[in-house]
Amino acid sequence: MKPIERSTWLALSAMGIAVFVIANDFSAINVAIPQIEKDFDTGVTTAQWVVNAYALVFGVLIVTGGRLADLFGRRRAFFIGSAIFAVFSLLGGAAQTETELIAMRVLMGIGGALMWPAILGMTYAALPEERAGLAGGFILGAAGIGNAAGPLIGGALTDLLSWRWIFFLNVPVTAFAVLVTMREIHQPRPEVADTRIDYGGIVTVSVGLVALLIAFDQATEWGWGDPKIIGLLVAFVALIGSFVAVERRAGEHALVPPDVIGNRDFAYTCAAILLMSAVFFASMLYLPQFMIAVLGYSPIGAGAGMLPMMATFAAVSFVAGNLYNHFGSKPLLILGSLCIAVGPALIAIFADQESYGAIVPGMAILGLGIGLFYPTATTDGVTACAESRRSLAGAIIYMFQIAGGSVGLGLTTTIFISASDGATGGQDFVDGIQTAFGIDAAIAVGGFLIAAFLIGGRVRLPHRHRPALAGHSPRGHGP
Repeated sequence: MKPIERSTWLALSAMGIAVFVIANDFSAINVAIPQIEKDFDTGVTTAQWVVNAYALVFGVLIVTGGRLADLFGRRRAFFIGSAIFAVFSLLGGAAQTETELIAMRVLMGIGGALMWPAILGMTYAALPEERAGLAGGFILGAAGIGNAAGPLIGGALTDLLSWRWIFFLNVPVTAFAVLVTMREIHQPRPEVADTRIDYGGIVTVSVGLVALLIAFDQATEWGWGDPKIIGLLVAFVALIGSFVAVERRAGEHALVPPDVIGNRDFAYTCAAILLMSAVFFASMLYLPQFMIAVLGYSPIGAGAGMLPMMATFAAVSFVAGNLYNHFGSKPLLILGSLCIAVGPALIAIFADQESYGAIVPGMAILGLGIGLFYPTATTDGVTACAESRRSLAGAIIYMFQIAGGSVGLGLTTTIFISASDGATGGQDFVDGIQTAFGIDAAIAVGGFLIAAFLIGGRVRLPHRHRPALAGHSPRGHGP
């Protein structure tokens, strides 16, 4: 197999830095919410929208960002998205009211939604097909490091300087990623005959996803029987039904073209990711809560306590690329999805010991599973589609992660509150954690079954040499 050239490594490093910034931004701001609440003299419900507004806009618009990147060029989409992200990060850091800060977070979400699918598309295009697993592992590994480092970086900046520096730091790091990308990634513009934009598809899927995400976000506060929640869920079903009809009429210029909608392997991969994300996101929220409420950790201590899971996830993601190239996707999907089911089950079994050491094995196994499963499933899903659709495919996969995470958080929270009677500590809290993580393990079993029996791929024996694709440019090919 032909060695990867230095210029390609530099290009991949730029993509990794950009992913790190986006992933870090998701988790770093969480530890600063109490200080933001205090500085603006506002309630936690309002301050929480500093997190929610970004995540909501990012998750809703990422499919649109992916389609635009495939139509008009990934470099262009990345540069525009990076400019939006950096400018509004700077303005967010300078915000004087909570309303202004939330507005800046909305606009940052637009930038992130343009950046992420463009990054995925450029990364897969920068490597030959036989190294596709490395692309997925590299990007997901960088995201894992960003997620793991976020609470530590955010806590340190908040304590030593100000929460505003969480936003200011985005500017130089993003600028560096843009400069390296501008120098090292030279992929040709796409030659697309039909560049019409499917506005009907964008509106129906975006508004539908907003309705779904708000419903699951507010269900624990309003109650599942509240007319507003029911109305939001009905609106989601109606709008997604309309989206399907709109896409059929739009044909080849649809937001999600027919060859992507009808791709069975891609659909199965998205379904497995949806289920696994329900477990992953729930663990990200409730494991730190367990450490704070039961073990008495500080917020920063709880962030550090997540390292057995998050550091394992990041490290294994990088290794997963080489494993994918040697063994194929199937064994990694099976082992990864199995670990995602076993990890929460172990946490549920041993949580009543009220000891950090008792939950570390479950967290480490969960991190191992996430590190094997996500890069492999992402690579399988992206490469199942034509090269010209890969930014869109990556965007849809991430949308399923966000949607699965939202559904998982809503479901886990409902189960937890019911089992714990709303306790904020003690044995009732532990009972809630055990019940919720037991249900999460069962959900992961569903993802395991899809990965084992429905997603394509075969077991490959390791090999030493495999010819590189003729004429491949290390700096990428295609749009």
